Amino acid sequence: MALKAKADFQKVKKNRIFQDVVDQIQEAILNRTLRPGDMLPPERELRESFNISRGTLRESLRVLEQKGLIEIRLGTGGGAMIKNAGTEQLTETLGLMIRSATLSVQDIGEFRQGMEGQIARLATQRATSEDIACLEALLEKARIKTDQGAVDAFLDIDQAIHKEMGRIAGNALYQYAAQVIHDNIRKYYDNFLEFTQERMEENLLDLKLIVKAMREQHPHEATRLAEQHVCRFNERMQKKESQIR
Repeated sequence: MALKAKADFQKVKKNRIFQDVVDQIQEAILNRTLRPGDMLPPERELRESFNISRGTLRESLRVLEQKGLIEIRLGTGGGAMIKNAGTEQLTETLGLMIRSATLSVQDIGEFRQGMEGQIARLATQRATSEDIACLEALLEKARIKTDQGAVDAFLDIDQAIHKEMGRIAGNALYQYAAQVIHDNIRKYYDNFLEFTQERMEENLLDLKLIVKAMREQHPHEATRLAEQHVCRFNERMQKKESQIR
């Protein structure tokens, strides 16, 4: 049975004690010396390894917990457990930035234009017949909500279509970005885009044309349509933003 690798923690430099502790544990997690589910050594052992006080160690562990790298468990058998390096903190931070309108309409629009174009291109190249059928079923639901003039329900389906395209694209980063953007962008629509019946119909037509290009295997056309769609709506939001401010 192979011996499990052990993180070789070093005594920290006195002029940067706190940061050294965080950096060493973080590096051991990122280089997989410490893996998800592993427990950090007991507090006493860590203090001796780093040659630090209890207060410094606990503050360092709190920072690592805030980064989503460890989970502090209390009680019998408790301690600091290594977590999967996930996207929860980044998702929350970016989501808050979007919902609080910290980002300008131009910032969001420029990012979305490139993102949606690349998602459309990759999704066209990688979509299966089942993927296309799923998108067309969502489009039919969107058509029904458009005919009913149900703006909120339509926007829910619009969001689902964009996120589904992110999934079909088969790129984890694009899928993640599409999910965060479309989960949080509604406030920008509320503030800077009057979603009338005409807007719903225009939006639906854009989505139909993108899915048609995907079905017919025209990635460049799907990219162009997706970028054009975002650009047109972004220009309207920027105009409204300038009028308000």
